[in-house]
Amino acid sequence: MIQQAYIRPIGFVPGPQSEHGNAVRLAGGMAYASRFAVILRRDGVVAERWLAAPDTMAGVLGQLPDGCGADAEAQWSNLTLAHPPLELGARTVRLDQPQVMGILNVTPDSFSDGGAHDGPDGARAHAAAMLEAGAAIIDVGGESTRPGAKPLWEGDEIARVVPAIEACAGMGAAISVDTRKAAVMEAALEAGAHLVNDVSGLAHDPRSAEVVARAGCPVVLMHAPGAAGEDLHEGGSYDNVVLDVFDALRARRDAALEAGIAAGKILLDPGIGFGKSLADNLALINALPLFHALGHPLLLGASRKRMVGALSNEAEAGDRLGGSLALALEGMRAGVQLHRVHDVPETVQARNVWRGLRDAALTDFGDLPG
Repeated sequence: MIQQAYIRPIGFVPGPQSEHGNAVRLAGGMAYASRFAVILRRDGVVAERWLAAPDTMAGVLGQLPDGCGADAEAQWSNLTLAHPPLELGARTVRLDQPQVMGILNVTPDSFSDGGAHDGPDGARAHAAAMLEAGAAIIDVGGESTRPGAKPLWEGDEIARVVPAIEACAGMGAAISVDTRKAAVMEAALEAGAHLVNDVSGLAHDPRSAEVVARAGCPVVLMHAPGAAGEDLHEGGSYDNVVLDVFDALRARRDAALEAGIAAGKILLDPGIGFGKSLADNLALINALPLFHALGHPLLLGASRKRMVGALSNEAEAGDRLGGSLALALEGMRAGVQLHRVHDVPETVQARNVWRGLRDAALTDFGDLPG
C-alpha cells in the first residue's frame, strides 16, 4: 500500500494580524494562509482529510500513518520557506513578490502571436518594450508547443533563438530560453541566456540535465504528461490532477537533484494547458498554493491559454487579456513568484495595484483594539 500526505493551504488572509498571528507567510512572499487541509492518499485515492491551523498543525501531522510524517513535516516547513533572489547576469530578480516574465516568441507558428516578432528587428523592439514596461525576465522561445505543432530541428531552433538572445543580452536583460533540447540550451547559454525554461521538465533530451548542471544556471521544470516523447500533450489522464501533477513535479525535481542540479536553482511550473482539460486547469489554478510544499519557487504560464477562450465565448488568443489578467491575479494571491505573460504592461499594472493592496493590508490595524 502506497500512502502519501499533502498539505494544501485553503484559507487566506490579508496579513497575519487578521488572525492574531495565527497565519503563515507562504514561501516568503505576499500571501498569507491561516487554514490548511492535510490530505492522506492511499494507492492513488484520497482516504482522509483533516483541517488545521498553524497552532494545530503539529497535532494533525501526529495523526498521520507511519511513513508519512517526515515528508509532511518537510512540506509544512517548505510552505514557509523564503527563496533567495535569482541572480541572472547583472540583474537580480527578487522572489519575495510577484515578478513578470515577458514572452518573446521567435517562431512563425505560436498559438498566440506566431510571426508577430519574427526577425531580429521585431524581436529586439518587442523585448525592449517589455523591459521598459517592467518585465523582470525575457523568455525567448523558438519552437511552438501548441497542440498539433510539429517538432522543430534543433539547428533551426538555434538559428531562431540565438539572435534574439544576443539582442536581449545587449540590453542587459535577464534572459530565459524556452526549450527542451540540450543543444539549444547550450547555444542559448553561450549567447547570453541565464535561465533554462524546459516544458518537458528535463525529460525530453537525455543530455539536458547534464547541460543545466554543468552550467549551474536556474531551471524551470514544467509538468507535461507527454514530456518524454514528441507530443507534450499526450497521455493526459489523471486520477486526481492536482495530486498527480504534484507527484510528477516532485519526481522531476528529484531527478534534477540526482543529476547534480542544486535545489536552489530549481523552479516548478504545473504546466497549465499541457495535456489537461478545462476542468484540470481550473483545479490546478485553484490548488496553486499546494505546490509551495515542494519547496521551490513557482512559475505560472496561463497567459492567453485555451482555458480563457473556453470560458469566454471562444475568444481568440489575441482577445484574452481580461481572462489572462484574472489568472495572473489568482496566481499572485496564491503566492506564485513568476508570471509568464504576453501582455506585460497590463500585467505589471495589475501586479502593482495588487501589491499596493497587500502592502496596505499589512499596516491596517484600524479594526483591532488598542
